[in-house]
Amino acid sequence: MSIIEKAIKSFGKGKAEKGTPFVEGGSGLASEAESTVQRGDASHSVSAGIDATPSATAAVQARPASFAAGDGALMIPFKRLQEAGILTPTAPRSAIAEEFRTIKRPLLVNIVGDSVTPPVHNGKLIMVTSALEGDGKTFCSISLALSIAMEQDKRVLFVDGDCAKGTAGALLGVPRKTPGLIDLIENRGSHPENFTLDTNMEALRVLPSGKFHPHSNELLASSRMHELILELAEEDPDRVIVFDSPPLLLTTEAAILASFMGQIVFVVSADQTPQYAVTQAIEHLAEDKMVGMVLNRARRGRNPYYYNYGYANTPYGNSPEHMGTDSG
Repeated sequence: MSIIEKAIKSFGKGKAEKGTPFVEGGSGLASEAESTVQRGDASHSVSAGIDATPSATAAVQARPASFAAGDGALMIPFKRLQEAGILTPTAPRSAIAEEFRTIKRPLLVNIVGDSVTPPVHNGKLIMVTSALEGDGKTFCSISLALSIAMEQDKRVLFVDGDCAKGTAGALLGVPRKTPGLIDLIENRGSHPENFTLDTNMEALRVLPSGKFHPHSNELLASSRMHELILELAEEDPDRVIVFDSPPLLLTTEAAILASFMGQIVFVVSADQTPQYAVTQAIEHLAEDKMVGMVLNRARRGRNPYYYNYGYANTPYGNSPEHMGTDSG
């Protein structure tokens, strides 16, 4: 039994039938990620692959210049992201772009509902997480946010919720010590607009993690954070909010953030994430959460640009499930 099958099996035990697994995956020309979306008793699977872990690390270390000289907008380094294997709007027909179109579709459907299933409560709030480091969480959160921002009728606020590391912000070109989420929570009278950054992608804004704070856990668990989440969700009906969070087993912040979310994308890395870690991490999520899984770095020995579509009955009630793709 594969690790993702074990993860789903463990997820099925004791979880409410409302859950939907969505997960991010890893990328690489030699690796493949598998994605499955389930609604009711049907699942939809897609496979594809791209790998960019080493380049992604280099992009973090490079920390390119980030603000335009005249307008103060955050200049996302799309060339560096593309070199790292991350989805960018400059390559809308790439394999990774097609992969994330498949991953985002059920998430967007859950926001508005369909003829069979009502909308997910707080479905616009999407958190991307994993059990451990190195599973491809940040790659997936950035790629997912950019993919949704490419929709004709959607806007995206990307929130770097990994307050200890801020890796996602670094990849996006956010300078060190830029005020962000933690500063916004601390300053009760402040408005989110004062901390979110416009970018060189019209439909995308970024809320950095902010300064390091020794009590970030307490701040994220505060009533102020809850009020802030609701404010962000209600401000713009067409805006989707994507949170990059810490791994569930390494900090308590991730579980706290998850309690505010409507949908959770959970990343599992094939042949790397231990089964016990998947099981323990899933136990940190409330039973009423819509959770989806993406298997990262799954190798099939096939052309990485091969896509397979099919339907099959599954034993997990009416939980929509999604296994998808991401890079390290």
